[in-house]
Amino acid sequence: MSDNIIEVSGLTKRYGKLTAVDDLNFGIGRGKIYGFLGPNGAGKSTTMNMMTGYLAPSEGTVSVSGHDIYKEPDLAKKSIGYLPEIPPLYTDMTVDEYLIFVAELKGIKGKERREEADRCESRTGLSGVAGRLIGNLSKGYRQRAGVAQALIGSPDIIILDEPTVGLDPRQIIEIRTLITDLGKDHTVILSSHILSEVAAVCDTLMVISKGKLVANGTPDELRKLSGGTRLEIAASCSPQMMEKTLSGISEIEDITLLSLENEGRDIKGLTLILKDRSREIRADVFRRFADAGIPLVRISKTEQTLEDVFLRLTSEDPDVGESADVQSGDTEPASGVSGDASPADGEPASGVSGDASPEDAESESGVSGDAESEDTEPSDISSGETKTADAGPEEAGSADPGSGEPKEREQNDDGKEGDLS
Repeated sequence: MSDNIIEVSGLTKRYGKLTAVDDLNFGIGRGKIYGFLGPNGAGKSTTMNMMTGYLAPSEGTVSVSGHDIYKEPDLAKKSIGYLPEIPPLYTDMTVDEYLIFVAELKGIKGKERREEADRCESRTGLSGVAGRLIGNLSKGYRQRAGVAQALIGSPDIIILDEPTVGLDPRQIIEIRTLITDLGKDHTVILSSHILSEVAAVCDTLMVISKGKLVANGTPDELRKLSGGTRLEIAASCSPQMMEKTLSGISEIEDITLLSLENEGRDIKGLTLILKDRSREIRADVFRRFADAGIPLVRISKTEQTLEDVFLRLTSEDPDVGESADVQSGDTEPASGVSGDASPADGEPASGVSGDASPEDAESESGVSGDAESEDTEPSDISSGETKTADAGPEEAGSADPGSGEPKEREQNDDGKEGDLS
């Protein structure tokens, strides 16, 4: 029996001839914060949408808490709270009304809805604005409301797609702090193309490029992928003479030319790439140049950063990880709530979607409504329905809402209709 709360095996998504996600295999352990890292269009959001059951894969399986998310969707989705890139909010509701509505959709009964809404407001710092219309809140508070709806029902897994996109620096710090706090009680998975964001809060990083998983490990483990420590030296001689002077130092794995600015014409530079866990060699280098009578004008030590690793792993160079092309179409995002209930109708069922309102909620995909500006039409991840998109990026059909057949939709990495952010 695996200790992983999520098992992804052979996960693939194709759109015609384009492959958005290509044979992903990984496990998600309990009680950790994981970061999906990759450039725009890498396949992060497509992967998350398949993991949450919103989008059906072309191949592969996803197991959540021991339940196949496509064969046992109701059981699997009880363990998931999902915040898509654009929060699934009703802007004409107050925070209180919205969270009680979401609690009803998730099957929470009677007065427990009020208690659950209060708990999630307190956890996400929304208690002070609980009576305000969501449409009048700042983007940071709207993002918090989106996280709060994902927390309704206390799911074991919280999945956040680009949770800090569009926020100002102060709001980003607040959301990072909130994510770190959530990691104490939940398994958290977040996606981003901003390296500093995931490195600041995540225990494990998974780098996705062109639909393939190209690296998986802790920040320290990923730093070692790019060669570890380097020395930059500059001296008043030719690069050939510098290399000859350094010959015989076994700790040097490779030597490359160093581009120098604001140095004299006679000053040349080299970068020395050292072997992992090498001893300190700067004193040895200095002595060798002194013994050779060559003025050494610079010697500096640099550790490889995650930025260096990220750039190398997501390079266009075919030698840096094979990957498939990423489809360019977009789709509307999924939400973390489901049910056919409305605030006035206490019977939660399959989901609300389209132009439905809380009083008129009778369709199949997730909480939605006539959102303003930044809001969009969210969709269901908690019901037993799964959306598919095996048509090409330019084709998207939908079945009759009453037929029970999954809708076909085009899907891209960023999980919304329109250009990639």
